[in-house]
Amino acid sequence: MNRLGPCRWATSGSSVGYLRCAILTALFAIGTPALIAASGQPLRSPWDGKPIAATDAPYPCPAISHIAPDLVTDSFYRLDDPTHSIVDPVRMEAYRKSSGEVKAAGMAVVKAADEYRTSGSRQAAQCAMAQILVLAQEHSLTGKMSSNQAYYVQGWVVGAVAIAYLKVREAGYATPEQTKVITKWLLSVGEQTKGYYDAHKRDGHGDGGNNHLYWAGIEIAAIGVAANDQSDFGWAMAAYDNGIGQIQSDGTLPLEMARGSKALHYHLYALAPLVLLAEFGEVNNLDLYAHANGSLHRLVNACVAGALNPAPFEKATGVKQETSKILSGDQIGWAPPYVRRFPNADLARMIKAAPSLSVYYLGGLPPG
Repeated sequence: MNRLGPCRWATSGSSVGYLRCAILTALFAIGTPALIAASGQPLRSPWDGKPIAATDAPYPCPAISHIAPDLVTDSFYRLDDPTHSIVDPVRMEAYRKSSGEVKAAGMAVVKAADEYRTSGSRQAAQCAMAQILVLAQEHSLTGKMSSNQAYYVQGWVVGAVAIAYLKVREAGYATPEQTKVITKWLLSVGEQTKGYYDAHKRDGHGDGGNNHLYWAGIEIAAIGVAANDQSDFGWAMAAYDNGIGQIQSDGTLPLEMARGSKALHYHLYALAPLVLLAEFGEVNNLDLYAHANGSLHRLVNACVAGALNPAPFEKATGVKQETSKILSGDQIGWAPPYVRRFPNADLARMIKAAPSLSVYYLGGLPPG
């Protein structure tokens, strides 16, 4: 697997920089993640340093949700389907009932944070921060997760909330003590996420290397930035490295190609967190788009081509792909920051046609 070397960030002419370089080189030899942000600089998010003009625009804040530490839920796919692509209606209904309240709480935070970013509404920023603080104070989702699916929901929702927090934190509606409570909660959930995926990667479990790991990566990247925790950020960069290392010469991902009729769907789903991870890298002096000889671009090209014509995916999988003529935010919401850096006419048309560009699990609207 191609990796970026640590000496790229050694300060030229600085004994401290070269010492750090030597230490990192030794650490990389025993498997420490190679993508590490520059030392001594606070970690940043794509929304930092972009001030919002506060307004008195009203925002109807929903009632605060109280989410328990434990989560009991399970997958919605048929148990006899090895591709995990055929939905079981009964299991789906059970999943909706068991995870719905948790997802709704996170969505309320995401919507309020995006309203603040788009309208400047003080009420919206205060609403988002109030819900985040209650989640933190009540140790929501820090307890027992009943299944693999429960861990996925935990990571999706807390990752989205962490990004929403990054969108509103500069508004100043959390005291220093409240900020400590929030970051402590985020770090606690992050420890569970890392433990889950580290164990599954050692055991060779599929989700230790497929799209679930990349989504965990964006969760931990947001947590790392929120808490200014280099260790978490390094873990997220390792997840990105893993994802990029999966990309084949034709731009496809083998673990997602194995998803039968949802292979194209899961390629787009896997691409979304990888692009946002690249954006987190860019604002922390890491050129992740160029990593591994620009492999991410091959994945983008394969996904765009597949969205226009799924025939190659259908030939590779042997089954008709589930497609849509107009892509939703969940399928194309990753594209705006990418196309700003790398103009693409097909992508631009897809973005223009999309009814929404919001991706819940990426914390709502993409960075602008």
